[in-house]
Formats: sequence, structure tokens, C-alpha cells
Amino acid sequence: MLHIRLAGADVALHPTGGAWLPEYHTLLVADAHFGKAVSFRKLGVPVPQGTTTETLAQLSRLVAETGARRMVFLGDFLHSARSHASATLAALARWRMDRAGLQLTLVRGNHDDHAGDPPAALGMDVVDEPLLLGPFALCHHPEPVPGAYVLAGHWHPCISVRGRAHDRLRLPCFWLGDEARHPVGVLPAFGSFTGMHPVALRDGDRVYAVAGDEVRYVPGTA
Repeated sequence: MLHIRLAGADVALHPTGGAWLPEYHTLLVADAHFGKAVSFRKLGVPVPQGTTTETLAQLSRLVAETGARRMVFLGDFLHSARSHASATLAALARWRMDRAGLQLTLVRGNHDDHAGDPPAALGMDVVDEPLLLGPFALCHHPEPVPGAYVLAGHWHPCISVRGRAHDRLRLPCFWLGDEARHPVGVLPAFGSFTGMHPVALRDGDRVYAVAGDEVRYVPGTA
């Protein structure tokens, strides 16, 4: 994990795309989009199998490496109404059963409005944005909240970096706005089957790219 200071608090950026707030024993995860693959398959679109298992494995890694007491999903937990497939919900239930002591909270996003809240059996608190936690406003939509630094999802940010032989790579990234001018940060999409959208950098923005099993600051930002 890469440890930084943000809004006067310690924040650790994890290569899975999650953010760890150690002072609050809380993990933040944006845009899991559980059930997206099954939603596409129900529409006749051939997509990869096993995406739910892969995403849950990454969540398990986050919890194990941080010892978190709480996990907050920053919107878009389920992808659509078609995501309530029995296999998807059964996998989520098994994962939850093994972590009964972990407090789960969902801050509703735009996909949650269509998919509906997760089943009550998952034991999740479901709230509307913003959810205030210390100096932060936890949201789905990356829009300013007076008096707080916003941490959100929704945009699935990525940045293009130059690789070897002048090729370019698109890497998911943490996109953190200047605390005074643009106090909004956006986490990368956590789900294993999600798209990415390039960031539009502003003066003072900091970008941290996820490259394999590392999170690296992108020079030339901030």
C-alpha cells in the first residue's frame, strides 16, 4: 500500500483499487458492479466467467491485509436488476457469512437506483450520499460537498502512460483533486469487469496509478 496524507488524514492506497482509512478502521471500495457479467450474458453478450469470484477474492485480500472493521462501498454495488442472479447472490452470501463481524455500508449510486438495494441477508447498511466520516464525505458521484473532502467513484478513472517502445498503457488510477480548489477524489473501479475512462487533469491534481501489485505516483501531477 502507498501511504499519503489527504485532508489532514492518513490514507493508504491499495493496488486492488481500495483505499484504507486507518484512523477510522474503514476500507473504501468504489464500483464493484457485482453481477455485471451475468447481466450481459442474459442479454446474449459473451463475457468472461468468474468475475464475481475474482472481485470477492480482492475484497478478501483487502480485509486480510488491513484488519478493517468496516467496509464502505461508494456506490454501484450491484450492476443492474438482472444482477440478482442466484449464483451471484449465493457467492456474496458465502463471502459475507465468513466475515460476519465486518460492518458493511453501501452509499447508493446510480446503478443501485436501478438494481435495488442488496438483499437484507447480506447485513449491509444502505444510505444516500453523502456519508460523513471525519474530514471526508463518502459519495458515489464526484461532486463537491461543502466543508468536506469528497471521496467517490462513478468515473472509473484511468491514465495513459508511456511504456517501452513508445507504446502507451491505460492504467486505473486514484485521481485526487487539490484540497483547496477541487476537494474531490475519485477511486478506481474495483470490479474485475468494468470499463475505464481517462482523467482530465486540472492544476493541483494528484494521480496515483495502479500498476500490477503497486500504486505509483504519476510525476507531473500536482
